[in-house]
Order: sequence, then structure tokens, then C-alpha cells
Amino acid sequence: MPESMRAVEITKPGGPEVLQLVTRPVPTPGLGQILIRTEWVGVNRPDALQRAGLYNAPPTASDLPGLEASGEVVAVGPEVSEWSVGDKVCALLPGGGYAEYVATPAAHALPVPAGMGMREAACLPETMFTVWSNVFERGGLKAGERFLVHGGSSGIGTTAIQLATAYGARVFATAGSAEKCAACEKLGAERAINYRDEDFVEILRAEGGANLVLDMVGGSYIPRNIKAMADDARLVFIAFLQGSKVELNFAQIMMRRLTVTGSTLRPQSDLAKARIARALREKVWPLLEAGTVAPIMDSTYPLEEAGAAHARMESSGHIGKIVLQIAG
Repeated sequence: MPESMRAVEITKPGGPEVLQLVTRPVPTPGLGQILIRTEWVGVNRPDALQRAGLYNAPPTASDLPGLEASGEVVAVGPEVSEWSVGDKVCALLPGGGYAEYVATPAAHALPVPAGMGMREAACLPETMFTVWSNVFERGGLKAGERFLVHGGSSGIGTTAIQLATAYGARVFATAGSAEKCAACEKLGAERAINYRDEDFVEILRAEGGANLVLDMVGGSYIPRNIKAMADDARLVFIAFLQGSKVELNFAQIMMRRLTVTGSTLRPQSDLAKARIARALREKVWPLLEAGTVAPIMDSTYPLEEAGAAHARMESSGHIGKIVLQIAG
């Protein structure tokens, strides 16, 4: 095992240019942890927010960005029995993924699905944990319900569309171009709505209203979501790209028996994340291995071009996931 590794760190809060290649010590796996030699790492919106100084890493986590990766287990910490050296895994990370080695709780790792490459597997953890816990557990989506997902062409959106379709929901998605809308419909959305020239409120109300809304936009979408919902519907927030503060008439929530909730993944306990991992292995991994659901890939960059990957994400031109290649 080498003593040092290449990594990309945030030198100061700012734009993509503040991401710089450095040398760091290889971490040592602690109690209940595994050490992964990373091959690919997913690039996610929280990485960009952390880089910009808008999202702090937990005090116990690495200061390096990177919340999901795929690779090979090269060491196991005390009290780890479910993984062995040489196992190929993908894992949810507390941070530290933009590096050649990363330590993470063993219970947050999952096997690379049969038939899937390591590049695609790196795109699974952050997105699958988020979608499953918010759409199916917190949001309670059921077959036959009308499901509206905003940001349908994002990594979260493309995953939510596929999983909801696989579980029998009627899916509606918003996106910002004809190309993105076409991608959403190809993945199973019954109707993709170009938010630049169509009103998702009118379209959903004409269908009877959304039974569940997954929103990562916030801002002006918050009161519009309420209008687009059916009685007894649920609204789940996972991000606020347009801001989290609005004026809202809560009488509508009472009169129509609406549920408004939300969550973020990173601050949750290790036990909570382990529980989600177990649910994914039972409920979602068979769909991945059958090819029913698959990550949608946008672009790949080498580790040293992490800044370019962030610029691609922040351009909002991508469809699906952006990944960094760590190992050749």
C-alpha cells in the first residue's frame, strides 16, 4: 500500500478553478470501515456547493469532495465481515472521493451490479440512496400514482423517472430543452414539460394533479407545486437551487390535506444510510442487474480535470451523470 495518493482539494471557496491536484496521505480504515482504491467517482451538485463555500463537510468527514465512487477493496478495518480485500464495490462516501483511495463505512457499500461496468457503478450510490429514500420511503410512491419530478434530465431526475416507471407510476418531468425532454420521455416519462415555454401546473391539473412531487428547484416552484398537486398529495424537497424562502398560504395544505417534507442525505446517521443500502440491495439491485434501470451517462473527465467537470455541471447542459476517472 503506498503512503501517499493523488487527490483534488478545494484550495479556497470559489469557482471550478479552485480545485487543484495535490498529494495526500492514504487514509487508514477505521472501525467498521473499508478502504477503496477508487476507479471512478461521481460528480454531484453538493460537490459544487462545497467548493463554492455554501455546503460544509461534516466535522468527521474528509475535506475533499466526492460522495460516491466505485473501486476495489484494498483494506478492511476492525469489525468488518461483509467485505474482503479484492471485492469490487460502489459506495456512498462521507466525503473524500476525489482521490485515489477513500475510506467509508462498510455498511454503505454495495456490490457492483452483475453485468455493469465500474464507470456506471460509480454513478449509483448518491443518486440511488437519494431517490429511493425520498421517492419511495419518504414520498410513499405507489403504482398508478401521478409523479412529477423536476430536473428530469439530471442524475437524480433520470434515476427517479426510471425507478418510478419500473414500479408502475405515471411519470411527468420538467426539463429545459427539447433534447432534455426527449431524453426524459425515452426513459419512461409519460410527458416531459419544457419549463421555458410550458406551465407544469396547468398540465398536471388537467391530469388530476400530481400525487407526489420531487423538487430540487425550490424558489418560485414551491407555491406552483402546491397548485399542481392533487388532494392528499405529497411534496418532497431535496434541494433549493432557486432558494428556500418564499411566502406560502398554508391554508391550502390544511384544506387539501397535503404533506410537505424533505431530506438531505449527507447529515443522516451511518445507521440510517446502512438501512437505505439494505433496501437498495433488495429492491433496486435486481432491477439494475436485469437492465430495467441503468445510470444515464453524460461525460467523463480525468481526476486532474475536476474543475472542467464542475463547469460542465454548472452549465446545466448535461443529461445524466458526470464522472471522474481516477485509475487508468
